[in-house]
Amino acid sequence: MPTASWNGVVIAQANDDQVEIVENNVYFPPSSVKREYLQPSSHTSRCPWKGLASYYTLNVNGKVNENAAWYYPEPSEKAAQIKDHIAFWRGVEVQR
Repeated sequence: MPTASWNGVVIAQANDDQVEIVENNVYFPPSSVKREYLQPSSHTSRCPWKGLASYYTLNVNGKVNENAAWYYPEPSEKAAQIKDHIAFWRGVEVQR
């Protein structure tokens, strides 16, 4: 069962058949992510084939991890399966 955790807390957990793996990143469906740990960020980046990514900052037990989660609100057609799914980096431990 894929799990994302940071600062000793599970942030996301889903069944294998619910996540999408793209470029070796695990994209969790929105319903599997504990939203109380996410804060909107104004940061964006662009992938040549997936499109414009938006970010969240994590706030877990008073510790902040800037722009540690990203998602594609309007991905390209080629990446449609990850629409609104959330992936993690910057020290977030993701186990598959």
